[in-house]
Amino acid sequence: MDNSDLNANEYLRGIVLNLPEKPGIYQYLNSEGTIIYVGKAKNLKKRVYSYFNKNHEPGKTRVLVSKIVDIRYIVVNSEEDALLLENNLIKKYKPRYNVLLKDDKTYPSICVQNEYFPRVFKTRKIIRNGSSYYGPYSHLPSMYALLDLIKHLYPIRTCSLNLSPENIKIGKYNVCLEYHIKNCAGPCIGLQTHDEYMRNIAEIKEILKGNTSEISKAIFQKMNELATELKFEEAQILKRKYDLIENYRSKSEVVSSTLHNVDVFSIEEDGERAAFINYLHITNGAINQAFTFEYKKRLGETKEELLELGIIEMRERYKSLSPEIIIPFKIEMNLNNVLFTIPQRGDKKKLLDLSILNVKQYKVDRMKQAEKLNPEQRSLKLMKEIQLLLKLDRPPLHIECFDNSNIQGSDAVAACVVFKRIKPSKKEYRKYIIKTVEGADDYASMKEVVKRRYERLREENTSLPDLIITDGGKGQMEAVRKALEEINIRIPIAGLAKDKKHRTSEFLYGFPVQTIGLKQGTPLFKLFEQIQDEVHRFAITFHRQKRSKRQLASTLDDIKGIGQKTKQLLLVNLKSVKRIKESTLEELIPIIGKAKAEIVFNYFNQETLANK
Repeated sequence: MDNSDLNANEYLRGIVLNLPEKPGIYQYLNSEGTIIYVGKAKNLKKRVYSYFNKNHEPGKTRVLVSKIVDIRYIVVNSEEDALLLENNLIKKYKPRYNVLLKDDKTYPSICVQNEYFPRVFKTRKIIRNGSSYYGPYSHLPSMYALLDLIKHLYPIRTCSLNLSPENIKIGKYNVCLEYHIKNCAGPCIGLQTHDEYMRNIAEIKEILKGNTSEISKAIFQKMNELATELKFEEAQILKRKYDLIENYRSKSEVVSSTLHNVDVFSIEEDGERAAFINYLHITNGAINQAFTFEYKKRLGETKEELLELGIIEMRERYKSLSPEIIIPFKIEMNLNNVLFTIPQRGDKKKLLDLSILNVKQYKVDRMKQAEKLNPEQRSLKLMKEIQLLLKLDRPPLHIECFDNSNIQGSDAVAACVVFKRIKPSKKEYRKYIIKTVEGADDYASMKEVVKRRYERLREENTSLPDLIITDGGKGQMEAVRKALEEINIRIPIAGLAKDKKHRTSEFLYGFPVQTIGLKQGTPLFKLFEQIQDEVHRFAITFHRQKRSKRQLASTLDDIKGIGQKTKQLLLVNLKSVKRIKESTLEELIPIIGKAKAEIVFNYFNQETLANK
């Protein structure tokens, strides 16, 4: 260790020993003066000292400590202040060794615009101009249900006109279609007063806050008063509003309306890489806000530490002052005038279960999204699954699958498809005409093709597959095993069997053969289904081509005086017997000459010539 290292260590030691034993946040800086880590502490001295008084296991924490050349700290009044300051500084500086908040998705909110006659609309942009914003809504159907309710309850304008008192007074505007279909009460020409409009806006804001029960009670009371006064038409209008709100409440309320102003949090980890946190805000038994986000781990943070960060982040973001927070497990966190609850039963447990369901679904969705964005990672995962399932020595980067095709023993063919890194390698597909087998003997045909395939690959010094799959059951697998044994090649062999409806039903492996359980619909099951369908398609297509050529050729075989070369010339140029039949003598002569053209033309036009 040189003098500069000794001096640096002494410098840091001096800072640590003089740290106050009070709550606060600390910042670690590297040699470039960049903040590389921000942390909170109930006791600054004890927390920072713990980084330097022990040997850390190899990993990111040891690397972090080795890069620290300076320490800054801020003393605060309480643990809650430390939590808030830590969260803000992490977001501001994005230090390399702190968890990374991955919050790249912008959900829409509902805006009540700050203007003389406010509009109500959805938006993804938050503009601090005095407007009120509610949300964001991660569940879009909930947001649209709210907007639809407001539209049917209140005649709120949708135009973007500047409805200032001066413009209305001078008669600058005319009513539009929305007025005529009773969606708007015509404030643009003074048919609706500002006071009446703002009373509607006040009620709309209460609904957006989740206070639908209060609005419903007020409407119900006013409706009864009007009915008592025999004002039945006005009472009927209010009854329609009351029914709309009650119908919305019956669909939106998830627990008892006695649960009011409560926050709910849950967390789901993804190994050492990330964690997902779900936040729900409950007002009058209904979910008023819902959001799920991801933290990317950096120093192996515990789920307790991440949940604490998530609680501070969401409560600060949505300005929540809920006096109760429902959580799944105990955390070392104290917030002023806040009760932490870990429910075991009842409505609070239902809310926690709902939050857990949401965070688990979000994790699944993120993993699916990641697979789509990174197909290479998906391929590696599937190959690893196959390796573990079959206990192979290595992941099967190279898979080959065989299938036979014949109808009543005629035109027997076989096909081999090749998958490399779980993707079809079509340039390496091969077709085989069965040479040594008479009749419809699928097992013997399979044995012949496999021997031909791998003897050829060995002669060419080409790499062999990591796994062979047969389109068939135990018999086909045994035929492949015998073929490989005879040419002294060892490759793992599996089989794919179909049910009576020709759907992939069983995955077989090993000798003696065992059925390997595969759940339908999983990515691995779909892969094997794809391989089986692909080899079957390739074999059937080749069989049809061969049979079709044989049928074409046999029609021309009946023409006396026409040999193999002439038939080939005709098929190459005219492609089909139908076109040969329809050709004129003048069209045939340039292809096969006058004498042979007359023979072919006369053969296909015997009846026409006889009738002349």
